[in-house]
Amino acid sequence: MISRRNIRVKVMQTLYTLDSVSGDMKTGEPEKILSTKIEQSRNLFTYIVYFVTQLARFAETDALQKASKHLPSADDLSVNTKISGNQILWKIVEDKSFKKIIKEAGLEQMMDHGLLKKIYNDLVQSDKYKNYIEEQSRDKKSEKKILDFIFSEQLLPNEDFINHLEENFINWDDDAELMHTLVLNYFNKPIPDVFSEMLSKEKWDFAKDLLKTVIEKAPHSLELIKPKLKNWDADRIAALDLILLQMGICEFLYFDTIPTKVTINEYIDLAKAYSTSQSGQFVNGLLDNIHKELTTEDKIHKKNYKNSVL
Repeated sequence: MISRRNIRVKVMQTLYTLDSVSGDMKTGEPEKILSTKIEQSRNLFTYIVYFVTQLARFAETDALQKASKHLPSADDLSVNTKISGNQILWKIVEDKSFKKIIKEAGLEQMMDHGLLKKIYNDLVQSDKYKNYIEEQSRDKKSEKKILDFIFSEQLLPNEDFINHLEENFINWDDDAELMHTLVLNYFNKPIPDVFSEMLSKEKWDFAKDLLKTVIEKAPHSLELIKPKLKNWDADRIAALDLILLQMGICEFLYFDTIPTKVTINEYIDLAKAYSTSQSGQFVNGLLDNIHKELTTEDKIHKKNYKNSVL
């Protein structure tokens, strides 16, 4: 579920946390921080999906409340509850891993029912929702599209919802882009047990190895970086940029199944997304320069790319 790029983001965030901590770290502490960050992302992802499911299922609550009025109107008695039976929705709510994480992480207690109702009332007034409930049949495409619409156009632009996430998840700002990708990919293909297995063993090993390598090889990677800083003001270089450069160098030298072109492109993109406006250009220039130097010195040795897992 989590891609190699997502893993690089988690490792980057862990290294940034370590860089801001004074004093020596206990053995195993970096890996523990990395694991915590991945768990925080899993909980945030689960909660966003949970909010969408509760929003869709609120149609039944709305119908019951309106029908229970002392003198219900015709509209009160004709609330359309089609969305509550959304086929993708029910695959999600019946997923054992989904139920387990909601319970273990206490996600039910985070739910703001007033906010849920307010967003639901906005949803039912939208043209896309009205078009959805008017369709008599169900098909996978329309079932997916309405969930995408709820997430992308009803939740993400909603300032109250974003404030709600920020109040309950300290990692929202760091993970916003990641969540957008994960949630839409999941609605497109709701893989069973994904909530407890967001990271395969292979990808977790990659995450740990990348983190450990960057820490252990820091003196060597900095030796390669420092001579290239003569045209840059070293005091103004963002700490995050140096971390991304060190990660890129380690992939060049110690991860022989990852093509160097992939590495360079990945860290340019991360610099643009997470650092300063000048960081993409900076990381691009230095990584390209260091790559050429290492290639000339025959220090980069890669395996057959056809057998690599990017």
